[in-house]
Parts: sequence; C-alpha cells; structure tokens
Amino acid sequence: MPETAATKPQKQPQKAAKASAKGKGASAPEIAPKAPKKMGAPKGSGSKYTEEIADQICDLVSNGVNLRKVCRMEGMPAWRTVYDWVVARPEFAARLARAREMGYDALAEEALEISNTPVLGQKQVMSDKATYTTVEDMLGHRKLQIETRLKLLACWDPKKYGSKVQLGGDADNPVKIEAEVQAEKLLGAMLKNVELRSQADAHE
Repeated sequence: MPETAATKPQKQPQKAAKASAKGKGASAPEIAPKAPKKMGAPKGSGSKYTEEIADQICDLVSNGVNLRKVCRMEGMPAWRTVYDWVVARPEFAARLARAREMGYDALAEEALEISNTPVLGQKQVMSDKATYTTVEDMLGHRKLQIETRLKLLACWDPKKYGSKVQLGGDADNPVKIEAEVQAEKLLGAMLKNVELRSQADAHE
C-alpha cells in the first residue's frame, strides 16, 4: 500500500483579543453601563424634625398660608411628613392647631381688606358696532375672593364662622330651630360695602 504523508497538525488560531490588540484601529473594550444614581429629596427637605422648621411652619400657617403651600416652599418637608410629625409629636400637633386658628382670623381680616381695596383692571366690551376696552374695578373677582374665604372659614371653624342655632318657643308653641349662618351675614355686609364704594367712585 502506498504510504501517505502524515498530515501536520494545524496551528490553533491566535486569540482574537491578542490579534485585535496588535492590529490598527482596534476597538476599545466594552464598559458596562453604570447604574443610575438614586434620586433623593432636595437638600433641606428631609424628614428630620427640628424646632426651627416647626417654628417656620407654624408662623406661616398662623398668617393664613395653607399648609400645602408651605410644604412646597424651598427647604420645607413634604406635606405627608408634617402629618407624620402631627401623629408622632402631640406638642407639635397642638402648636399647629393653634396656628391654624390664628390663620383663620388672618383669612377673615384678609377678606375685609379685599372688600376695602378696589382693584382696577381692563374689561373688554363687545357691541354690534364696535369693541372697546374699559378700565373699572374688578368687582366680580373681588366678590369671588371674599366669598371663597368666608365659605371655607365656615367649614373649617363652624363654631366661630359657621351656623348659629337659636332655640325659641314656649308650652303653647312648639320649639322651632332657626339657623343663621354668620359667614353669610358677614359676606353680605362686605359685598354691600364693596358695591357702595364702587358707586361712590363712579360719581367722583
């Protein structure tokens, strides 16, 4: 039988990493993407209770600023955090309650100030012939501001700004209940004051 030449063993191909390192234009090794950073609360808005923050919250609320607006201010805790403090700290809950009572009075005084302060604005009047602009007191907007404040006060503090119940009657007549809403009386007086002032300004 004819002898056959023995086949030489083939050389193993060089590692791709070694070849790519020597070759020109080799691509850089891939880098695993970094994990996204955790987003935390803004600086100064943590949930740690401090007397300084508590004083600021109570001071703003006592001046008629609602709590949600306070919590949106820079450096203030979240709204739910404040309520966690109310549950966990009875002394803070009592301070906040007193601040709210003072805030209700501040809103009532603000409504009186609105009724006494004319606000000029432009009003567009359209007719069949032309469209023109007048400058007058924004009476409708002022009425809405006053009415909103007084109705909220009647809900928030009904003993002071809500319904007053009077009982009357005797043995011959059945007892009847008459409910008189103090906030509505105050609103009517304020609106009447606004209208009188507007009429006086129109005659000047």
